[in-house]
Amino acid sequence: MGLDDFKENQEVKTIDTSRKLRVGIIGCGWIAGSHIKSYLKQPDVEIVAGADLIPGKAKAFFEKYGVENVKTDYASHKEMLDDQSLKLDAVSICTYNRQHAGPAIYALEKGVNVLLEKPFTVTLEEAADVCRAEKKSGKILSIGFQPRMDENMKMIKRIVESGELGKIYYIQTGGGRRRGIPTPYGTTFIENETAGLGALGDIGCYSLDMVLNAIGYPKPLTVSGYKSAFFGTDPNYSNYKKTGHPEYAAKFGVDDFAAAFVRLEGGIILDFRIAWAMNLDTPGDTIIMGTKGSLRIPSTECWNGTVGGAMTLYHEVCGEQTQTEIPILKTKGELFDLKIRTFLDAIKENGTAPVPSSQILLNQAIIDGIAKSAECGREVEIKIPKI
Repeated sequence: MGLDDFKENQEVKTIDTSRKLRVGIIGCGWIAGSHIKSYLKQPDVEIVAGADLIPGKAKAFFEKYGVENVKTDYASHKEMLDDQSLKLDAVSICTYNRQHAGPAIYALEKGVNVLLEKPFTVTLEEAADVCRAEKKSGKILSIGFQPRMDENMKMIKRIVESGELGKIYYIQTGGGRRRGIPTPYGTTFIENETAGLGALGDIGCYSLDMVLNAIGYPKPLTVSGYKSAFFGTDPNYSNYKKTGHPEYAAKFGVDDFAAAFVRLEGGIILDFRIAWAMNLDTPGDTIIMGTKGSLRIPSTECWNGTVGGAMTLYHEVCGEQTQTEIPILKTKGELFDLKIRTFLDAIKENGTAPVPSSQILLNQAIIDGIAKSAECGREVEIKIPKI
């Protein structure tokens, strides 16, 4: 590693506006707002259609953001994708978790590029089905992991790839919120019928990606998992009381905490924990331990797509133990905007997905394994489906 590794990239990419990409949005709830705001910043995008299962919701959504001439008179995502007059180049899928797989598969079958919000899906089997549709279609499928765009996340990967840590053998990762069950947006995030996964899928997928991407996404082999819902099912949970919704406790059907011990290929152990609510400020920093050095990544108060402070590299210099502080790097632009931009560039340049499904399939395999292990109360083997 040299000093240049700490310098910001000054390159500014020119966007070709001679060809505008025609984009649709499937699912017009809360997260779709972030998508449309980012799309509206792109000079080479035309938003042409939207669909939502709730009648009138799509129309009201586009009116809220002042976007005109958008077709929304569709009863389902299938009707929208069947409308050949739209000439869609891409769609953002912003539905609730249990509706990720169906629209993604159908869009790919229709020859439309897909930006699919996280988590990838609820189950590993669903994720594999989406990957098969992607492979058959030849189109781009990118998963919505915007923390990948953060310069500090890229630095973690560069440090590992530089060899400064030596052979990686143990990783501790996770994070969470002291009080942060996402109910300000209603019960979509907490009901099993819509979410399927709680903290494990919502923010757990991010913390897993942070370390797995850094070490090259080795295959998971086995997992011993645990999950609980002590806070979400308690009508006296402080945030329920503050918002006047103690009835949400009866609707809570997912996890608010999960933990796991995962064995990865290459003899690597992954110690994981994630929380929407806990009586603690943090379950610990992320630690990547190697035979030559180790890296400590400070946790954040609430997962926000970056690191919680300057990272520390513990290593030896001339036989003496020492540590090097890795200064915080500034990311140019908003992470969400970069997620959208890299997806659009991949389409226009016939490139590859910024966050490829082949990697996030392994992320989903761990999440799926944790859920299955927790349910059966024992360690389970993870078998990656053939795509």
